[in-house]
Amino acid sequence: MPHPAMSSDHTAVITGGASGIGLAAAMRFAGLGMKVCIADIGADRLAEAAKALASVAPRGEASIMTMTVDVSRRDDVVALEGAVQKRFSGTDILMNNAGIQPGSRMFGPEDNWQRVLGVNLWGVVHGSQVFAPFMIERGRPGLIINTGSKQGITTPPGDPAYNVSKAGVKAFTEALQHELRNTEGCQVTAHLFIPGFVFTPLTAHGRLEKPAAAWTPEQTADFMIERVSAGDFYILCPDNDVPRSLDERRILWAAGDIVENRPPLSRWHKDYADAFAAFVKAK
Repeated sequence: MPHPAMSSDHTAVITGGASGIGLAAAMRFAGLGMKVCIADIGADRLAEAAKALASVAPRGEASIMTMTVDVSRRDDVVALEGAVQKRFSGTDILMNNAGIQPGSRMFGPEDNWQRVLGVNLWGVVHGSQVFAPFMIERGRPGLIINTGSKQGITTPPGDPAYNVSKAGVKAFTEALQHELRNTEGCQVTAHLFIPGFVFTPLTAHGRLEKPAAAWTPEQTADFMIERVSAGDFYILCPDNDVPRSLDERRILWAAGDIVENRPPLSRWHKDYADAFAAFVKAK
């Protein structure tokens, strides 16, 4: 059974909701009879997504709302929350999903780092801090789902700004859930959503066909709904190439760099290649 927050006539707000995983989740929520607000940038993209949502929503356009929002700007997020209050009387599910990955270098332009951190990390902080108090006050079961990344856990080399932003989302969401579960009368829970390889506009890189290794956004949204309904905090998604068992070994190895006092990112260090390969194969 879906989580109680995913009930007909309840409200879901999804940032980064005009495409990819955000839109797939919005489609599922709309199909459940929920009122849905998608926030993103690009009026044309939002309008196209709204039509798709209205086509599956039992009440059509009446239950669908869109808003142009830059989540890196707190004032934009405050305006979003107020608009949802006015239109739908409040929020039951908040999915802080907006994210960008333009690529980064350690000594690259500061503006690039600021933009990645602004959207990927501050967007989650803004959304959670602005919406959560009203969701708690609502007095009924609610969900805050923050989209992280495996790159925020194992932090592979090559895109440091993205890794830092998603590592921050992990730490923030853990602290948020601790705060919520220790707030008297609170029925809202936070969850860290960790997709695998998903074929979206963010990962397409010019490709028109889904790689065999990737999941679709719909598969990923369905897995998220299933696991959040089961009560999982860490929603660690597999894909067609990497099963959960391999993710677990990679995550344990990354933590082991500290415990075993290995060099950082030893998984990619030539002196530890054989040891990592043996670790992965071990039961």
